Amino acid sequence: MKPVTQEEISGCGIASVATLAGISYQEAKTVANSLGIFAESSLWSDTRHVRVLLGYFGILAGEGELPFSSWEKLPDLALLSIKWHLEGGRPFWHWVVFWRSPNGTVVFDPKKSLKINSRTDFWRIKPKWFIPIEAARYYSPTNPTIKPA
Repeated sequence: MKPVTQEEISGCGIASVATLAGISYQEAKTVANSLGIFAESSLWSDTRHVRVLLGYFGILAGEGELPFSSWEKLPDLALLSIKWHLEGGRPFWHWVVFWRSPNGTVVFDPKKSLKINSRTDFWRIKPKWFIPIEAARYYSPTNPTIKPA
C-alpha cells in the first residue's frame, strides 16, 4: 500500500479511500464525483460519503466509529480521524489511514504540504476515533480482488 496525496484542501477523505483502493487521487475523485461526492461534500465532518466511496471499491468497513484508546488496540487497518475539533457546534477532522504493514506500523497522511506522507511520529498524532477496515480491495481494472485486512 502506498500513500495518496490529496489534491484539494478538503480532499483527505478521497485520498484516504484512494490509498486503500490502490488507485490515484484523480481516479478516486472521478468515481466520487460520479457518485455525487465532492471534496466540498462534508467529507471532513460526516462519514457517510467516505463509506459510500469505500463501498464502491469493495472496501469493507466496520459499522460506526469507535473511540481511539491506544495505538496498540487499533486493528491492522483503519481510517482515523485526527485534528478533530468543533466549529460552530459541528465536528471537523482530517482523515488518515493506519496500517500495520509487514515492514512496521505506519500512518498514511494525505496532507499535500508534508514532505513525507508515511508517518511514524505517533506521539504527535491525536486520533479521536477510527473506522476499522475489515477488507481492502487492491483495485486494478485487470485484477479486482479483495484481500482481507
